[in-house]
Amino acid sequence: MEQRIRDSFAAQSLMKTFGATVAEVAPGRVVLEAPIGEGVRQQHGAGHAGLTFALADTAAGYAALTLMPEGREVMTVEAKINLMSPCIGDRLIARGEVAKAGRRLTICRAEVVALRDGRETCIALMQATMIPVDP
Repeated sequence: MEQRIRDSFAAQSLMKTFGATVAEVAPGRVVLEAPIGEGVRQQHGAGHAGLTFALADTAAGYAALTLMPEGREVMTVEAKINLMSPCIGDRLIARGEVAKAGRRLTICRAEVVALRDGRETCIALMQATMIPVDP
């Protein structure tokens, strides 16, 4: 299962653009990391909310995929994010986990933290609904 997640993640060009990596894979849980680089900042110098959203959505989606049978994929059908603090730091860590896996829909949550000088600050919380799809 872990290799399937890592192989799928490696095919995502947006995550490559962000320099994101898979830090952890476990059943119902995926952790991603990405630098807050110069190419992903908004006009005030903080990391752009698009980076935060993309990492949260991707971490939640892959958490759902860890519980799907071989040969299935997932897509997001709904997501809600609360941006709680500016994206300031060196790296982002997105921790996605499955809250409830149903027959058709999987409800996930993701927390995104900014790492600055070794300290984590929670910058966003997401709840998302994933649906299985054929590749």
